[in-house]
Amino acid sequence: MDFDAVRTFVAVVETGRFQEAAAELGITQQAVSKRIAALEKSLGARLFTRTARGAVLTGDGHAFLPHARDLLQAESRALASVRTGPLRVDVIGRRLCPATLLRGFHQAHPDVALEVATLFDTAAAAIRDGSIDASFRAVVALPEDLEAQWVHDEPLHLLCGPAHPLAGAAAVTPRQLAGHRLWMPGVVPGTEWGAYYAEFAAAFGLSIDAAGPNFGTEVVLDTIAESPDVATLVGAGSRVLWPPGHDLRRVPIEAPVPVYPHSLVWRRGNAHPGLAALRRHLAQSERTADAWRPGWAA
Repeated sequence: MDFDAVRTFVAVVETGRFQEAAAELGITQQAVSKRIAALEKSLGARLFTRTARGAVLTGDGHAFLPHARDLLQAESRALASVRTGPLRVDVIGRRLCPATLLRGFHQAHPDVALEVATLFDTAAAAIRDGSIDASFRAVVALPEDLEAQWVHDEPLHLLCGPAHPLAGAAAVTPRQLAGHRLWMPGVVPGTEWGAYYAEFAAAFGLSIDAAGPNFGTEVVLDTIAESPDVATLVGAGSRVLWPPGHDLRRVPIEAPVPVYPHSLVWRRGNAHPGLAALRRHLAQSERTADAWRPGWAA
């Protein structure tokens, strides 16, 4: 199995488009297409359907995705067994706030060799077996063999289309969101973000709609751009891109500001010098005053 092709497949899934996957991987769009074509040939199955909205997984693509992630994790474990070189850090997604935090560290410490991973929901196991050195997570519960430190409060924004009743507001309060449909199909029960949004909704009487299959960010953006009723929530540090014609609006949420509490998690006893430098760099952040955060993060 060509691991570069598997890595490219996962990048296309995460970004939703061949062009954006190419930018993430630092290769050409043509190279992305060739890798995907070679992977499809080796598997004897079509993995994507190209549409105006981007690359959509086929049934075979959905079936292969968890195995692709397992393959990349196995590759990381194999490499970790024979080397101790670069600092390996998971950022969940390359367009999310943790990636920006890690990029800031790299700019401040270019001498520290760094590898970036996007492991989604398998980070804890990867930290334990040494595949990665650390991960950015919102700590709901922490096993005894892992340690964590808070590193950043990320405010939430309302993201809506131009016809939404709150589109023209300079800011809204959490309670003003009550009664509005907040569509977030990526919020999965049992995950850290699932726990966060469940407590946020309960605290302010909100209803977060996670129904329907998750076809990716592009479908959510297309839906809210056309709807006067549907909106979603995004982190202030998330890089969300949409076509100019969508005319979407980011509206800050205030009084109080709900923040997503990012922490850095690592295995107890990990003596990698780059990890120590990363922890010192991230310790410079300050907590947001008078913010709302879930009870398990207080």
